[in-house]
Order: sequence, then C-alpha cells, then structure tokens
Amino acid sequence: MLEVRNVYKEFKDQKVLKDLDLTIEDGKVFGLVGVNGAGKSTLLRSIAGVYDIDEGSILFDNEVISDDPEIRRNILLIGDDPYFSRTSTIDDLVAFYSSFYPFDHEAYYKYLNMFALDPKKTINTFSKGMKRQAFLIMALAIKPRLLLLDEAFDGLDPLTRLDFKKALAELLNDDKVSVIISSHNLKELEDICDSFGLLENGQIKTSGDLDIAKSAINKYQVVFDKEMTIDDFKDFDIVNFDQKGRVSTIVIKGDQEVVEEKLNAMSPLILDVLPIDFEELFIYEVETRGTLHE
Repeated sequence: MLEVRNVYKEFKDQKVLKDLDLTIEDGKVFGLVGVNGAGKSTLLRSIAGVYDIDEGSILFDNEVISDDPEIRRNILLIGDDPYFSRTSTIDDLVAFYSSFYPFDHEAYYKYLNMFALDPKKTINTFSKGMKRQAFLIMALAIKPRLLLLDEAFDGLDPLTRLDFKKALAELLNDDKVSVIISSHNLKELEDICDSFGLLENGQIKTSGDLDIAKSAINKYQVVFDKEMTIDDFKDFDIVNFDQKGRVSTIVIKGDQEVVEEKLNAMSPLILDVLPIDFEELFIYEVETRGTLHE
C-alpha cells in the first residue's frame, strides 16, 4: 500500500504540492488527473524518490521510501520524457535497468516481439511512440510492485495502446501490483483505471472509485411542453445546463433515483438518462471550481 501523508514540495518559492494526502491500496490502477501544471509529474517523481519532499512522508508497505533502497527497487517511474543517450539502444536499456531492478528476460523478449522493435537500433532514431514503447517494455519486464507512468499513452497509436493495455492486465494478475497512471487521455484511463484522483491546487481534491464517482453525477435530456430556464430547476444541484427550445440537457449531482423522482414530478414529456464518461466527470469537477483554464 502507498501512503502519501501531508506532503509539501516547492520550487523557487512556488508551492506545487501542499499538504497532499493520498492512499492507494495494492492491486489498484489509479488514474491521476489534473489540468496542466497541477503537479502530477512532481507528485510521481516525489513518490519515486527522484525529488526530495520538503515536508510530510511517503510510505510503501509502511516503510518510508526515501530511507530504504530495497523499497525503491519495487518502485519504477517511467516519466513523460525518459532520459537516454544519443547512442543508446534497447539492449543498452536492458543492461542499465537490470543492474538496478529484478529483470524478467523472458517477459522482455515476449514484449519486444509484441511491439516489434529492433533492440540494436539507436533509440534516438525511433519515433515518439516507439521510444515510449521501448520504456514500457522495460517496465513490463521489471514487474515492479508500484509502477508510475507519466503520460503513458503519449505517442502510441490505437493498436499499440490496445497491446499495452493487455500487457498491463497481465502484470496486474499479481494482486500486489499497483499502478498510477497520469494522462491527459481520459478515455484511455477510463478503460483500465478502477480509481482516480483529481490533483488541483497542490492537493487531491476528489478521489475514489471511478464508477461510484461517475454515478454521483448524471446527465439528463428532458423535454417539456414549454421552454424552461435554469431557474425552473433551482431545487436541483445543477452542474451544467443547456437549453435548446423545449429540450433541456442538464447535469445534476445527487442520487439518480431521487433526482429522477423529482424530475418526473415536473411532468416531462420525455426523460432520458445520458451516460457520463471520465472526461466529462473531470471537466464538470474542475469547472465547478472555476480552474479549468488556469
């Protein structure tokens, strides 16, 4: 289990993480989301021990990560722009990573063939997506207890994303493995994450089970015999309202059964429930705080 307790981190008087708390149980795939500059990469690098935190503590299996090299061997960060020299090949990456981490060579060859990369070619000649694949192969061969992926899907084509999700599912067959994925591609995260956290103003503002969070916000398309305004729905917790003629599209927080009972009491001609995806959930959560474009 990962525990982030009251963590602060600042750079040149800019506070990036502020009294941040986060707990992730074993066996979870956690989607870390937030607007640009929210501090997602800083949090991942702090968990990995790349950055020293200013205050607070970060523990894995009840051990302070920064105090125990053996604990850090169970944690792997694949950053949004991993370092490699101009002459590095995938073979060089294997030599480097296997000197620090337990390395499953059988898994390495399996995923090398899956992604169809040449281990002898210099990584510098690869496309952006191929570079990402090379480092994902390292992660899948290392099989860390805690895998931190910053912009995991960046540069990957649809087929490669599908292959990676399948490989990640195989890794998660071990229920002690946890994954934190930061990505702007929320539709991709929704396919594989069972929990999430919204990082905003240096803190995790909203977190929990993704399905439960989505069920707490519902979108309705309602048709009445006259044109309505938002004032007609003042008894609801409105997140978003759009009116086109007699058709109202409304996003409402609250228990679905209770909300629908109240809407039906208004005698609509048509009442449809529309699905909410992770991207919409993120937008509504951030917009309600007025920070989407900060």
